[in-house]
Amino acid sequence: MVRVVVVDDEAMVCGFLRTILGSADDIEVVAEAHDGAAGIEAVLRHRPDVVLMDLRMPGMDGITAIERLTRRDAQPPPIVVLTTFDADQYVLRALRAGATGFLVKSTPPEELIGLVRVAAEGHTVLSPAAARRLIAASTDGLSARDRARERVALLTERETEVLAGLGEGLSNARIAARLHLSEATVKGYVSRTLDKLECANRTQAGLLAHEAGIVAS
Repeated sequence: MVRVVVVDDEAMVCGFLRTILGSADDIEVVAEAHDGAAGIEAVLRHRPDVVLMDLRMPGMDGITAIERLTRRDAQPPPIVVLTTFDADQYVLRALRAGATGFLVKSTPPEELIGLVRVAAEGHTVLSPAAARRLIAASTDGLSARDRARERVALLTERETEVLAGLGEGLSNARIAARLHLSEATVKGYVSRTLDKLECANRTQAGLLAHEAGIVAS
């Protein structure tokens, strides 16, 4: 079973998500919370496979909760942001804080179930098009690109190719096929690339790839 904690201050949203996700045989909503602090407690108590986290909540907001969860846990569960608008700068901040992707609240039920499964498997829930919109909406785009290029310059040519694959949302298997490498070799490259870039996860590295301009539009 994929065990999910939902954190949203709107009871109607929590109820909707519980109903939709509960319709899948392999997904269970194990807890709901209505602010960031309660969300942290629920995650630590239930140790879910996926966390769905709203950003704007009274008390502790979602971004603060994400930052605290990723700081106190070396391997936090995948945290997927719930948002109304996919170009919201709060989303970009949340991804940089450690979230592994985001879902728009208007996502059709069938897609929602599939994306929760994707998140539980450790994959990024973020399309390249969405990443480009987020970066384009950034108010400090030029300086962000300069900083990103400085960090990417630390990589070897092969690591940069792997980073580009992460920016496109590709799995290790698909990157391996593109670069004619074994999946195990790509896994090693991904690990070294994340370490060099000081990125907590594949999503942060993928955003950096877009910021540095190494992913084709």
